[in-house]
Order: sequence, then structure tokens, then C-alpha cells
Amino acid sequence: MRTILVINSKGGSGKTTLTTNLASYYASQNIRTAILDCDPQGSSMQWLRQRPDHIESIHGANAAPTNGAGPLNSHKMWVPDNTETLIIDAPAGTKGLVLQDMVRRSSFIVIPVAPSPIDIHATAGFIKELLLVGGARSAKSKIAVVANRVREPSPGYVALERFLTALKLPFLTKISDSDNYIRAVEKGLGVFEMEETSTLAERQELMPIFRWLDGHAHVPLNQEADSSDKVVSIEKTGKFASVRTSGKTLISTILSATGKFKNMS
Repeated sequence: MRTILVINSKGGSGKTTLTTNLASYYASQNIRTAILDCDPQGSSMQWLRQRPDHIESIHGANAAPTNGAGPLNSHKMWVPDNTETLIIDAPAGTKGLVLQDMVRRSSFIVIPVAPSPIDIHATAGFIKELLLVGGARSAKSKIAVVANRVREPSPGYVALERFLTALKLPFLTKISDSDNYIRAVEKGLGVFEMEETSTLAERQELMPIFRWLDGHAHVPLNQEADSSDKVVSIEKTGKFASVRTSGKTLISTILSATGKFKNMS
């Protein structure tokens, strides 16, 4: 089973929109797909309830922690044994044992980030938590980031792009703040299940994520692919070897290009 964790500690980063579009794409490709909704708000479950009967089915499992901090509701986490792709919709503020449990289950981790200074600041702290406390550094999970809810041109996106490029993680794509995503959610659909010509732009901006998830080399945004652009785990790249000894070194590594958070420690 391919397990994809969509996560960011900051609320409003568009995790559920990304989760539902990933799930609907795989379902539309006749891949047996399930969503594990760990968010107490249950947005992914609500989306599933809106899905038309004639659309490919997606299994939904409501695994939200009862108190937001304890272990996941394991008795509600059952997914069919024949599931091929499982997507975990994580709640905001995930940390500690819950974060470790989600990371342990995941083969891929996708972090959506919205273009605002607050989101950038929160994501910097979350990535430190993910690597040092969540266990992503020692896990085999592959990690990537996407810019989400982007409206261009804007100073917020310029700062966000600079930040994401500085992370030295695959920066897969920028997802627009398009009304088509809103229409899709209202109908229980993904953009790949809507009329093709009207959703062409949204389909194109999502495709780099699927190529990365399918194991293809990541092509950096606005750059040509090179021979070093391979999809490998963080553990094997050595890019974050410094986190073994110092969380401060990690912060200076991932934020050096932004210059915005030099006082974080």
C-alpha cells in the first residue's frame, strides 16, 4: 500500500483540498483508494459524503483523535485490505506521539504551505518538529513541499517561493487559489473528475505531485532537471545530517536563504 501523509501544523494551508484531489485522481485511474481523516473537523469525510454515486468510490475512515492530542482512534482506522493508495489528512497542530505514528505509517509526506508570513514561520517550526521529534529523519518517508492557495503576482508568494527553495526538499509545484477547487469540493469531486478543458490549468499544476509520488525524478520549478535530481529519502541524501547533533543547525540550514527568521532557535 502506498501511504501519503498530507500535513502541516498550520491550519488553513489547504491540506483537505490537496487530500481530496490526490484521492480523486487515483480513484479516477481505477486505483483502489482510501482516505484516513485524522482531523476532528472531518472535512474529508464531509467531502466523501458529497460524492455522486456514479463516481469511483473512495473508502473513508474517520480516525480523528478524541482529544486532539492522544493516540489515533485505531478502531476506526480500518481500511480495506486491497487498498492500493491511502491518503492521510492530518489535523493542524499535530505533534508528539500522534505525529510519530503518522510518520511511521507513511511512505510519502507532502507539506502544503500557504503564501503568508505566518504560514512560512509556522512551517519552519513544523519541519523542525517533523524531523527531530516526528522521526521523519530516520524514517524511510520521502518528503516534499508544495505552495498552496497561490495568487500571482504577490509579495507573499515571492517570499514563500524563496523559503521553499531554501528547504532543500523537493519543491513540487504551486497550486493556485482557483475557484475550480472550491467547486470540486462542493460536488464531492476532484478537478480530474470535472470537465477537462475548464480544469486544464489545475490538472497541470497538480501533475508534478503525481509524477513525484510515482517515483519519477523531480524537476525543480523554473529549472532544468539534472542528473542529481533523484527521488531519494532524506536519510540517504545526507542533506539533513546536521540534525543529528543540533536543532539550531537545522533551522539555519533551511532558512538561510530567507533571512526572515534568524532569531529562531
